[in-house]
Amino acid sequence: MTPRRLLLTGLLACALPVAASSLRAELDVRYAEPGAEGPVLVLGAGGEPLLASPQEGLWSIATAWEDDWPGGWHHARPERRREEGPWTILEGRLQIPAGEWILRDACRREGDRLRVVRRWEWRGREPLREVTLSVRFRVPARTRRVVLPGILYHGNPSGEASGRVPVFHGSPGEEAIFEEHRYPMPFASCEWGDAGSMRGAALHSLPSPVPRGSVRDQWWSLGVTAQDDSSELVLLSGPCASNGRRSVIKAVQPGFVGYPPAWLEVMPGAVIEKTFFLEVYPVPREGSGFARPIRTSLDLHPVEDMAGLPGFAEIIEAKYRYARTRWYEQGDVAGFEKYADRDFLVMGWCGQAASPGYALQVLAPQLGDPSWKAKVEKSLDFLSGAAFHAEGFHTWYDIGKKEWRGIEPLSEGQAMANFAWAIRAARRTGLDSRRWESFLRKACDVHAARILADGWRPRSTDQAFFIAPLCEAFKLFGEQRYRDAALKAGRVYRDRHLSMREPYWGGTLDARCEDKEGAYAAFQGFLALHDLGAEGREFLEAAEHALNVVLTYVVVWDIDLPPGRLRDHAFRTRGWTVVSPQNQHIDAYGVLMTPDIYRFGRITGRKELQDLATVMYRSCGQLIDPFGSHGEQPQHTNYAQRGRVDDPLSLRGGYVEDWTVFWLTAHFLNAAARLKELGVDVGG
Repeated sequence: MTPRRLLLTGLLACALPVAASSLRAELDVRYAEPGAEGPVLVLGAGGEPLLASPQEGLWSIATAWEDDWPGGWHHARPERRREEGPWTILEGRLQIPAGEWILRDACRREGDRLRVVRRWEWRGREPLREVTLSVRFRVPARTRRVVLPGILYHGNPSGEASGRVPVFHGSPGEEAIFEEHRYPMPFASCEWGDAGSMRGAALHSLPSPVPRGSVRDQWWSLGVTAQDDSSELVLLSGPCASNGRRSVIKAVQPGFVGYPPAWLEVMPGAVIEKTFFLEVYPVPREGSGFARPIRTSLDLHPVEDMAGLPGFAEIIEAKYRYARTRWYEQGDVAGFEKYADRDFLVMGWCGQAASPGYALQVLAPQLGDPSWKAKVEKSLDFLSGAAFHAEGFHTWYDIGKKEWRGIEPLSEGQAMANFAWAIRAARRTGLDSRRWESFLRKACDVHAARILADGWRPRSTDQAFFIAPLCEAFKLFGEQRYRDAALKAGRVYRDRHLSMREPYWGGTLDARCEDKEGAYAAFQGFLALHDLGAEGREFLEAAEHALNVVLTYVVVWDIDLPPGRLRDHAFRTRGWTVVSPQNQHIDAYGVLMTPDIYRFGRITGRKELQDLATVMYRSCGQLIDPFGSHGEQPQHTNYAQRGRVDDPLSLRGGYVEDWTVFWLTAHFLNAAARLKELGVDVGG
């Protein structure tokens, strides 16, 4: 008997609306008749099957644990299908020696995705141990072009050499499966095909802990596996795997640790349900197959509710109050120190000593501190005297030794942006910016010449941080070579990264892997080039691609947390950002990105991005203590930023507050100033 096709009319929105608004295809869902062979449930687009349940059955249950993994698998197919209003109900039974499972999938079209509520009911007389429940759907290709938000980006090719990140090559038998609470956006997606005929699919989960798990704080696990001729998007009731190893988790910065056998004990009469969503779609170009599920995730987890989050004015007051405790001044040396207990002035990355020179000029009316003007002038005047090296300038000043040191290109780019914004603000506030202008010109001259040289080959995405300040300097000083250098760098990074064969990476100094900071560097740079009107809409499209990668690191749901420091504060995770596939905690760095996310939302008419930016800023202010400080490392998942842990299951819900480098203060002030200039009401 051939499957009867049930057509669900509708249109798939395109993955990149700026680039390909004409890409549309019919979404259809096919249910096999009870008793038919082959896949029971098939999703397609444009008449092409793209995502299907396994041949062996719609439901798969394991009832043993063998060699660190579920075993003793049993499979079942529906015996009955019926329609109940908007729902299609598939029902079946699975008889095993210990008793009977009653199985049901309730499927409903919601826009261009399919909601499925899967139900397992155990009718055995005795408890059933070592059970693993599953959700499995296959795409008709074996591919490494997989995105697991915050965890895996097309295999993590740049981070693979470190041995410290998840990797996935799409080779038969490979598995990449991680705890749901590790995901900032809880979906697994993949793309496949060749130019002109690329397709994508995603499995979204409504995350939840499992009942009666064998592991403390056991959740469902989500990810992908590779078959001989297909890839499988999977949900399991706990087991995790990565990098050729089963029953492991990414619990420490150096790599993986063992994870206990994660199975269920199911009591007689127990009912377990899991809600998930399926979608398939055309992919307009290689490397963009994760864009569609990002929009779906934002739709499934709306973020506009800001009830209970601290307000802009409260955050700004607290952060400036704390910033004043980092102020150092003796003779000509003046600035905001990186550490609370060590005497260093550091520009860029973790130090951000140049950042308040811009922010305080904009926020002055609400700070209530008449000394702001002296702090801006003295700090930027001193930093303008930074020593230059052959290919740039030093960003660290050792106060005790009275010397400049350090070569960090990404820190130089960030510092140059701070100077450019400060100079622009000074033309309104009337501060004397001549020294700052001289320094910025010299820095731009050096880096423009270096970038324009024939042999310029940036190792990672870190040097994309030069694009925005070069664009700003062109607008300030009218030097064409600054624009030319920014444009060349933008083209290089656009060509390197949009296919995701080399995902954005290298934007942090303590990891050598794919990261949100590298993606942000490109996003900021591409958007700056669009502002200059460079190459029509191409850089706006490139900016959207980089922004989409940034968004995969943004937590869009409130992760339920176990007892611990975060639960003590009724902490809400949405709006915080995962650092990288190597550093798997969340941090407040995303607050720096909020003005550009907000501005992109305004340019493209996407209100949800403006709402998201506002939530990100305010949510990241939750853990500010009475002194105006907070730490860098909330632990939303089983991870700690250290090399060895005695009990990885004790980590989740913890909070490391003793790493309080100055960026945790400066970024809030910087972002508030930029948002204020965009017309956002930041209080005061």
